Amino acid sequence: MPAKKGAKAKKAAAKTTGKKAAKKTATKKAAKKPAASKATAAKTKSTAVKKAYYYFGGGKADGRADMKDLLGGKGANLAEMTNAGVPVPPGFTITTEVCTAFYENGMEVPKKIDAETETMMARIEKETGTKFGDPDNPLLVSVRSGAKFSMPGMMDTVLNLGLNEQTVEGLAKKTGNTRFALDNYRRFIQMFGNVVLGIDKDTFEEVITKLKKDRRIKQDSSLQENDLREIIKKFKSIVKRKSGEPFPDDPYVQLRMSRDAVFRSWNNPRAITYRRLNDIPADLGTAVNIQAMVFGNMGTTSGTGVGFTRDPGTGNNEFYGEYLTNAQGEDVVAGVRTPQPIKELETDMPEIYKQLKGITSKLEKHYRDVQDFEFTVQEGKLYMLQTRTGKRTIQAAVKIAVDMVKEKLISKEEAIMRIDPAGIDHLLHPRIDPNAKFEVIAKGLAASPGAASGKVYFTAEEAVKHGAKQAVILVREETNPDDIEGMSVAKGILTARGGMTSHAAVVARGMGKCCVSGAESIRVSASKKQFQVGKLTVKEGEVITINGSTGEVILGEVPTIDPEFSAEFNELMTWADELRTLRVRTNADVPRDAKQAIEFGAEGIGLCRTEHMFFAEDRIPIVQEMILADTPEDRQMALDKLLPFQKADFKGLFDAMNGLPVTIRTLDPPLHEFLPRREEIQAKIDKLDKKSDDYEEDLERLQKTIKRIDELQELNPMLGHRGCRLGIVYPEITEMQVRAIIEAACELTKAGKKVKPEIMIPLVGHVNEFKNQKEHVNRIATEVINRFKIRKLEYLVGTMIEIPRAALTAHEIALEAEFFSFGTNDLTQMTMGFSRDDAGKFLRFYVDNEILPQDPFVSIDIDGVGQLVRMGKERGREARPDLKVGICGEHGGDPKSIDFCHEVGLDYVSCSPFRVPIARLAAARAAIVRQEAKPAKGRKSKK
Repeated sequence: MPAKKGAKAKKAAAKTTGKKAAKKTATKKAAKKPAASKATAAKTKSTAVKKAYYYFGGGKADGRADMKDLLGGKGANLAEMTNAGVPVPPGFTITTEVCTAFYENGMEVPKKIDAETETMMARIEKETGTKFGDPDNPLLVSVRSGAKFSMPGMMDTVLNLGLNEQTVEGLAKKTGNTRFALDNYRRFIQMFGNVVLGIDKDTFEEVITKLKKDRRIKQDSSLQENDLREIIKKFKSIVKRKSGEPFPDDPYVQLRMSRDAVFRSWNNPRAITYRRLNDIPADLGTAVNIQAMVFGNMGTTSGTGVGFTRDPGTGNNEFYGEYLTNAQGEDVVAGVRTPQPIKELETDMPEIYKQLKGITSKLEKHYRDVQDFEFTVQEGKLYMLQTRTGKRTIQAAVKIAVDMVKEKLISKEEAIMRIDPAGIDHLLHPRIDPNAKFEVIAKGLAASPGAASGKVYFTAEEAVKHGAKQAVILVREETNPDDIEGMSVAKGILTARGGMTSHAAVVARGMGKCCVSGAESIRVSASKKQFQVGKLTVKEGEVITINGSTGEVILGEVPTIDPEFSAEFNELMTWADELRTLRVRTNADVPRDAKQAIEFGAEGIGLCRTEHMFFAEDRIPIVQEMILADTPEDRQMALDKLLPFQKADFKGLFDAMNGLPVTIRTLDPPLHEFLPRREEIQAKIDKLDKKSDDYEEDLERLQKTIKRIDELQELNPMLGHRGCRLGIVYPEITEMQVRAIIEAACELTKAGKKVKPEIMIPLVGHVNEFKNQKEHVNRIATEVINRFKIRKLEYLVGTMIEIPRAALTAHEIALEAEFFSFGTNDLTQMTMGFSRDDAGKFLRFYVDNEILPQDPFVSIDIDGVGQLVRMGKERGREARPDLKVGICGEHGGDPKSIDFCHEVGLDYVSCSPFRVPIARLAAARAAIVRQEAKPAKGRKSKK
């Protein structure tokens, strides 16, 4: 009787001590780590936990592979492997519901659930023939995380749990290997101290490093028993000094503290960041897996390893991985010893290799996907510790998906659904060599993908001057339309200000150049020809590298890998074209971009911005002459000079698109954007030579320019005199552009080529604005067609819907317009009241703090802006059933926005050339999700 009472008292004490220690640790870590997710904290009802524990072992498991929401990926797969007869060490999974309850219950597992722990441990004890905490025959366990979606290395793990001064001797006696037992004990103290108690792991490593130096040895494996006992003693001293408590000897205290630490790790900084980067919801929580330990460090007949059923880097169907003999799993990834290629296991342990190959091959066929697995061999017996869907490069993902279709493991639809459209970006642009080492000096927004190295220059003029001979990175506080020449020659663009749809970002994406925008930690001084980050100064001519796929700014040159398309990629895109119903156009202003888009599979031009053509060196003086004209006659003379340039541009675009539709937007930006800055003109006045014969004439000309700049100055130019308003006040501008468009079309038609011009009037808010411009378009078009004696030239006149009022009155505008194209960049600005050039100052904070779910300039705001798109489309089609409706803002290349466009029923999306393949794949996925996949009529598959 006394013995029983003592045992009960010990268990009760264990619970109490564990809770106190865990609470103390949680409080201590609270200052370092975020609190529970806002989504979880916001819940008002406590989570009802129907079943907290799911056992697996003895060839039978309570769970299944399809229970990842509850058991996490690891727990569900352990259950599935157990049920399939795969050798898995027994254990149990504590569900994600318990994780939620843990946060709701003040960072404690509810008492009723906690009380079941001993019962579950007893089941492991029975199956293994060992006893948790028994000094003669101890059971040791691992405690691991396991979320629904794989988050490798983001959360915490504790191994060898259950060791103390008594059980370590029992383990030594049982195995006949004292050094093995002591080594496991020191590993456990170190891991527990770091993961559970929050002690820096370097503090422990310093002890080992110093002792190895004193003993003049290099490898941990050379440490002797006395060395390990000394290390254990010092480790315990560190724990007491750092935590204020002695290292817990009671196994159940260790278990509860470790379990709680794993639950807390769901909200550690790296896990939060990983979820944000991978769009994993914050309220899913993690499961905890408690499993009997098996040991790969019990001699030469033992070992451990990790592997993939196919090469995750290339996608080749080759057994891939590494292993170590006489080691634990952490040794493989820690870099303490150099692992061996898994192929060599066939020589070291041929029977184990054959068994492992057979099991993993069956697992891949069972899950119908590449498996990332972990295994341990304990004294000649193989155990599978984990299998999960393997992470892979985008190149490998494409090859594996296509290969598995050919192997009849998956369907074409499944193959398409397995490729993240956003990942396609990495196939279209140069990327940083993954083996390269580099120093990141600043971080901005990943505004346009790809990577480039070059010498920094701070003005467009300097970029043009040096760009022909060497690689250049244009660095600006922010870009403006005047910088277009410099941007065109630069390998990449870096700005200190601006968001994902700023001028720099939009133009860079259109050009296929990498761009990092909004890198607010850099201070740009164009006058000093340098930028600073902290104490570092980078001067003109020095080399940096920018990674537009991550937003990183890197000091010096970093090697890159050129993009290339594989046969598998082309085949996958052919399948996508067969399945999608949404057409994909491109935003292109010059024939070069149009041809690139055609190669990527574009089906027309959805937006040609005519203003970009005006900034060419041979045209800007004529444009400025037009703006400075005093009379309509003088303005017309300047426009007549511009007309041949515009016509040549349009002929190039029509010719490149070879009969596909080309939507051309008439002039949109305010006129002051084409004039120099006032300061530049004043500087020229100050430098005039008063003794020169031309002084008076030059002074008058420059003063006139300043006067015109002042007249055109606007407090809010985004809502000012731009778009159709320019064409209404200065109809001759619209007429010149229409004449250039229709003349170009007529000349090509006469040459026997097909042309489909679509003339788009921007910034219409009232139907009368559209009527005004439509009258000019049709009158000039008819005049030109008659002059060329063309029997029939089909053209459309439509509008951009970018003002909320236009969406609200779409039924009126559609009676006049033949097509709508939603300009969602401006529509987002006007609906949300955000300036896309300035919102970068706070939007990142908004997203990080869950004020907004995402940047509305990157992915469309479905509940707000999206409703205007839906309303505009529906009201427009009510008035004109055959109304063609598309989208041409930057959202046209965003997979989430494309899914919305498909759901709403738009005809097409239009995006920058390098996002066309992304849009094609995203459109196919949208059709598959809604089970509407079918070949589009008359569509040809394109590479």
